[in-house]
Amino acid sequence: MKKQIPNLFTLLNLVFGCLAIVAVLQKGIVLHEDADGNQLIEIPEKIYLASIFIGLAALVDFLDGFVARLFNATSEMGKQLDSLADVVSFGVAPSMILFQFLRMSFASEENGMEISALFLLPAFFVAAAAAYRLAKFNLDISQEKVFKGMPTPAVGLLIASFPMMYWHADNSILMQILFNKWFLYFVILFVSWIMLSDISMMALKFKSFGWKDNFPKMILLIFSLLLIIILKWMSIPFIFILYIVLSIIFRKQIAS
Repeated sequence: MKKQIPNLFTLLNLVFGCLAIVAVLQKGIVLHEDADGNQLIEIPEKIYLASIFIGLAALVDFLDGFVARLFNATSEMGKQLDSLADVVSFGVAPSMILFQFLRMSFASEENGMEISALFLLPAFFVAAAAAYRLAKFNLDISQEKVFKGMPTPAVGLLIASFPMMYWHADNSILMQILFNKWFLYFVILFVSWIMLSDISMMALKFKSFGWKDNFPKMILLIFSLLLIIILKWMSIPFIFILYIVLSIIFRKQIAS
């Protein structure tokens, strides 16, 4: 029975991913005019819950590996199940967030609600790239010490930060960026590409607690904590970039 405990964590990851999708779909885009006749757009009120559910999915995704090692219950089935759950939580759910943000971006333009769905379909490139990346990961036994391409949970958390940044934003420039369709298209293409790339990315697994063996990871954790304290939700994109930069700079060390 204890060998099934990690799988229960993995299935909980999947459930949180499903809940994130439900949250994104709650209450559609609302358009109205202010006193001066300017068209205003409101984000679906429950979409921020999708960010929370994706965050919980990431936490459970981390714990299932820890629990599997704790109970010595790692298995091929657990590996496959983990990837299937990750496709939903860090592929499909983030794609739904991007889909809504693209809709809102176009809706803020004149006749934007009448655009073809083809302009929104790129949002699902992320789900497709996540599925391909995870399938490749399952077949590649060399990705224990280092990942090839950006891990899907990192991409999921990046995109999940968008609704939270919007919800807590008091900066009009930030809101304009988040609703800029060209920015969203760039994010879609970039994260899809980096997931499918062969760039070596550090795995956040600590086999020892020595500073020398874990220098890049320690730097990432320390700066991530500082960024979170200073920037709060705005910190996540900077942590994402920092992770890429450190992985490239210390690519030889993380592969050893």
